[in-house]
Amino acid sequence: MSSTVEITVLYFAALREQAGKEQETLAVAAGSTPAALYEQLARQYNFSLPQERIRAAVNHAFADWTQPLAERDIVAFIPPVAGG
Repeated sequence: MSSTVEITVLYFAALREQAGKEQETLAVAAGSTPAALYEQLARQYNFSLPQERIRAAVNHAFADWTQPLAERDIVAFIPPVAGG
């Protein structure tokens, strides 16, 4: 069994601006969660939004922050959308 899985991360709105990209492919530890991934990326890209303000989605469906990630998952972090 592999100790890492390859996932795709999608960035939207402010997170896309802070990361400087729309998406990237990453190798993460097998069994990693969206919460752990966001914490790692927040440090890497200096995200200004705390996890409590973000929704996580895995494979195009809102997901629990503790859901284990699997090979080829698509993870999106969706910040709040400003309304008018």
